[in-house]
Amino acid sequence: MPQPILYIAITNHGFGHATRAASVAAEIQRLCPEILIILVTTAPRWLLEAYIPTDFIHRPRAFDVGILQTDSVTMELPATLERLKELRTQQNRLIASEVNFIKQNRVGLILADIPPLAALLGKAAQIPCWMMSNFGWDFIYRPWGGEFVDMADWIAGCFSKCDRLFRLPLHEPMSAFPTITDVGLTGGTPRYSVAQLRETFGLKASVDRTVLMTFGGLGLAQIPYQTLQRFADWQFLTFDRTAPDLPNLIKITDHHYRPVDLMPVCGRLLSKPGYSTFSEACRLGTPIVSITRDDFAEAAILLDGIQDYVPSQILTPTEFFDSHWNFLQQPLQPPRSQPVITDGNQAIAQAVIQYLIP
Repeated sequence: MPQPILYIAITNHGFGHATRAASVAAEIQRLCPEILIILVTTAPRWLLEAYIPTDFIHRPRAFDVGILQTDSVTMELPATLERLKELRTQQNRLIASEVNFIKQNRVGLILADIPPLAALLGKAAQIPCWMMSNFGWDFIYRPWGGEFVDMADWIAGCFSKCDRLFRLPLHEPMSAFPTITDVGLTGGTPRYSVAQLRETFGLKASVDRTVLMTFGGLGLAQIPYQTLQRFADWQFLTFDRTAPDLPNLIKITDHHYRPVDLMPVCGRLLSKPGYSTFSEACRLGTPIVSITRDDFAEAAILLDGIQDYVPSQILTPTEFFDSHWNFLQQPLQPPRSQPVITDGNQAIAQAVIQYLIP
């Protein structure tokens, strides 16, 4: 029997799609090591290796645009639209070249998160294309109006060719997809004990006064770090290598550590709306403090959804950028006590394995 091969196409936007797809890939390989995984993404290999401990093929290719951004919240909409137009013009050539690769390598299944062209690629290669996500790019683009509406219609048409969608929690309706399977939250699992982390990083503050600050792979410009000096008996952790040197700020510069690894020693996560970070926090019960994003349709759904699962606090940009951070001394809003379903990695992995190895 030939080796089963899975082709995972990951959206060309930030790190969140890559980490949640890699979490599923790792579970597939844990349950069924004989499956060869090809990860098709422009995300850096070190990021993928932080989630996947076994071997895989990394194929740097981009099949969508996402949103062009200067940091994790500042969007460049005109440039995004131009890049989308280029992609639409080039789609037939992109698909034709990749069909050759898929056939030569005897790929048995495409799993996509969530480049629309992957569905067309599956049809052209005559193999199923399954997708996983909590939103589609049509949902993001449509509210921006103008030519983005036409792009959203084009993308919805692509999604309509998807053979099966694994719809993650914190989702929009995703009505363009004809076949939907709901699954639980996805994400990584912490690799270190609380004692190990406290010793490694010299953490002295109590958990409730330890804050993990993470704003996605692109970071966030103009974080008011100097405000941290008002909280001398608190400890803050950041992955921002450009952050200033402050007594109560610990910079995590080793790529081996992921945000999810640090969550168990933190009393709250300070972040911006993003599915993967929120999902990992909800899986662990880590409280979330987040700024709002009024210009990004997914944000409102994410911010509403986390209030079901974990203690939370929603900040306006002014409260984050232009205040004395008194919000840290205010009580968190208790969760609405919805059950947290955390089987996303396993549910998707088992379905893939059952298809590839019937």
